[in-house]
Amino acid sequence: MLLGKRLAFPFSTKFQQAEKGVVMIFRQLFDSESWTYTFLIADETTREAIIIDSVRDQTERELKLLEEMDLKLVYAIDTHVHADHITALGRLRAATGCKTGYSVHGGVECADLSLKDGDELTFGKYTLKVLETPGHTPGCISFYVDGMVFSGDALLIRGCGRTDFPGGNANDLYHSINDKLMTLPDDTLVYPGHDYSGKMVSTIGEEKKHNPRLALDEDGFVDLMNNLNLELPKQLHEALPANKSCGEGI
Repeated sequence: MLLGKRLAFPFSTKFQQAEKGVVMIFRQLFDSESWTYTFLIADETTREAIIIDSVRDQTERELKLLEEMDLKLVYAIDTHVHADHITALGRLRAATGCKTGYSVHGGVECADLSLKDGDELTFGKYTLKVLETPGHTPGCISFYVDGMVFSGDALLIRGCGRTDFPGGNANDLYHSINDKLMTLPDDTLVYPGHDYSGKMVSTIGEEKKHNPRLALDEDGFVDLMNNLNLELPKQLHEALPANKSCGEGI
């Protein structure tokens, strides 16, 4: 399936960019209990790697993959303080010596890095840029690198994250999506934190055309988001305090 200027292979090994002469290693991983996508990206030459949105129950899977591929984990970062699973940040840091990161607005004191809009994390030839995208929670951030955006629970495929958690704000999410994420190039690949129908990747251009929530004005968006009446995640009361401790202590 041709998306923009590149072939997209979710769960594949790498993206080749001949014009730059560099290769990025890429893995899209899945936790079936929480419907969470975890992403591993790395520079093929230096073997430096970043893991985004890890799941504690999958720690051994990630460590085994790092070992098999001879990768050095330099950063383990989350798009927000998750309510539906417990992060592996603490365990990955203990096992690899990597630095951990959350949004500066997430209130996670155990993290090594308090990330804010415009911050950059370098791994090999690549630079990952932090985009503040609050609304689902006040501390939601997305990550952009090399034509890909990891949008967490801000922008989902044909949807967006809920805004009824503590600190959630539908107006903020409307502007995060429309004023920030939708300003990325149309061929930017969108990798969300979750999907509940089997979709793995989209593009900014696709979402502009086919995401029904992007067709709403701000008042309509806020009204919709404030009346979703969704059930709370099963692990909510366990996950939130655990994630404030980088997934440790519970």
